[in-house]
Amino acid sequence: MVAALITGLSGLTLTDEERHFYREVRPAGLILFRRNVVAAEQLKRLVAEVREAVGRTDFLVLIDQEGGRVQRLKPPVARNLPAAAAYAGLFSSDAEKAKRAAFAVARLTAEELQTFGITMNCAPVVDLPVEGAHEIISDRAYGRDVDQVVVLAEAVAQGLMAGGVAPVIKHIPGHGRATADSHFALPVVTASRKELSATDFAPFKALAHLPAAMTAHVVYSSVDPEHPASTSEIVTRNVIRGEIGFDGLLMSDDLSMKALRGPMRARAEAVIAAGSDLALHCNGDLAEMRAAAAGVPRLQGRAAERFAAASACATRRDAYDRAEALQLLASLMGEPTPIV
Repeated sequence: MVAALITGLSGLTLTDEERHFYREVRPAGLILFRRNVVAAEQLKRLVAEVREAVGRTDFLVLIDQEGGRVQRLKPPVARNLPAAAAYAGLFSSDAEKAKRAAFAVARLTAEELQTFGITMNCAPVVDLPVEGAHEIISDRAYGRDVDQVVVLAEAVAQGLMAGGVAPVIKHIPGHGRATADSHFALPVVTASRKELSATDFAPFKALAHLPAAMTAHVVYSSVDPEHPASTSEIVTRNVIRGEIGFDGLLMSDDLSMKALRGPMRARAEAVIAAGSDLALHCNGDLAEMRAAAAGVPRLQGRAAERFAAASACATRRDAYDRAEALQLLASLMGEPTPIV
């Protein structure tokens, strides 16, 4: 059976100890970072070796390939991609073109990711930044208007799925008004529940039909003043699964982020107890990975069904106008129109 865990790797090659871990634990997926990539063939080989160790066709391979400053694959391994703010800028003058570009570039990105065996992209960001919030979101957002964010994020998600890559909307139920970076501290949001429902929660509710989402390490004091969303059963039940209505695959944000406290096993246990289907551990520290693995169950019941539905996204390969996608990408990047 599949362990309710996604973990990373320490470097460019699969060590014997990591191979044993993946073979023994059989986690739900692998997440890749810049430290795991030096060349295209090396990355393909690394992913193939992990897949072989796990021995499952439904194994998820994740990456953060949003574009802009959050892009793990860069030239010459993969194309540079625009930040979400580029689509927001275009939307103000030509909403239909922005929507078309968001879909087309995401479809192109999915094609590229699939060449490496990557089946899940931790994008799009659906957070709504507000004035005075920490810059961790800023240009990663598709705007500050709920309807605009929904239109562009939906286009990105559909483009990814059309190319066989499952999107992961983040950071549910909203990281946009946090005044701290959860990589280093625990943000506390004091907005009222009414205000959160009208803003932060709203785009996630409109996109609740998508296959996967990542929780936020953010305290919403009007909902649960004691726990961040990722470890809050109240937020998961009442907001994410309740008000927002998200019934897809739910994973935590990275367990190794400093927003969380306590031993790694306890962190993993906490996100699962709160209602996440999967715990996510990113830094590639094998001792921490083993501790997290000890704190998660095997997937079963509804969690296993959600995992299967997200994994099934990898089978799609819809036809698309690749030349147009390349032209739209070049325009967004301020580059000459490519010769195709």
